[in-house]
Amino acid sequence: MIRLSELQMKEVISVVDGRRLGFIIDLEIDVRTGRIIALILADRDTKGGFFGKAEEVQVLWKQILRIGTDVILVKESSDQQTLMLP
Repeated sequence: MIRLSELQMKEVISVVDGRRLGFIIDLEIDVRTGRIIALILADRDTKGGFFGKAEEVQVLWKQILRIGTDVILVKESSDQQTLMLP
């Protein structure tokens, strides 16, 4: 078992181009099943949105290829999107 605090210490990396996507700031969980749907990352390419809030990137759980000791490897797809969450 792994804790959210442990996941937040791992950097998320795209295996498609080796790009660093950022660090986990939140999770999206299906309340009916208790399963993780997506990881929410702080977008490392933006300094802040309209009101100084950084944009967030959603990585679906099914995109995760491997959770290692230091990084989480993901395969980006058309499902990935940048979100401006309230």
